[in-house]
Amino acid sequence: MTNNYGSENREIQDIIDFENIYIEKLNFEGESIKSKSFVISLEEYKNGKLENTSILFNGAESDYFKIGSDNESLKFFFKMTDGKLKTYIRGPRFGSKKSFFKLYEESEKYALKDFFGSKSELNLDINKKNAIFAIITPTIHKDGSGSYCEVAQSNIEPEKLGEHFKIPHYFIINIEFK
Repeated sequence: MTNNYGSENREIQDIIDFENIYIEKLNFEGESIKSKSFVISLEEYKNGKLENTSILFNGAESDYFKIGSDNESLKFFFKMTDGKLKTYIRGPRFGSKKSFFKLYEESEKYALKDFFGSKSELNLDINKKNAIFAIITPTIHKDGSGSYCEVAQSNIEPEKLGEHFKIPHYFIINIEFK
C-alpha cells in the first residue's frame, strides 16, 4: 500500500487545511487483491475502550465492487467541524454515503494520521483487518506540549492508543479484504 496526501495544487491545499479537511488516497497493489472485495469500518474508542463499530463501505455486498486487477486506489475524505466528524470514500466506480460521528473534544484538536511514518510503502496482511488511519487528539506531555505523530508512529496496536497515550476519544479506520 502506498499513499498520496491532499492536493497537488497549493492554493486548494491551503483551503483544505483552512477548512480542517483531510484527503488521502491509498493505492493497493498485489496479485492477492484481485477478485477480492473490501470492507471499510470505523471503530470509535472512548477512555481506551471500543465504544462503537460502523461500516463506512461494504464492497462485499455486490460482485460489482470486486477488484478486477492487481491494483486499486481509494480516496478518503474526512472533515472535522462543528463537533462532528464527516467521512466519505471515493473509489473508481463508487462513492460511499457520507457518515457523521460526534466529536467529544473541539473539532480543531482532532487530526487524521496514517501509519506510514517515514515509510513510503506498507505491507498489509490480506487475510485480516488492517488499521489504515487514526483520527486522534494529541497525547499531552507533563510539560503541556502535545504530539500527534508520536501516537501514530508508535508501535502500539491501534486499539490500545487511547489507553497507552491517555487519549480520551479517537477513531480507527480499518480495511478488510474478503
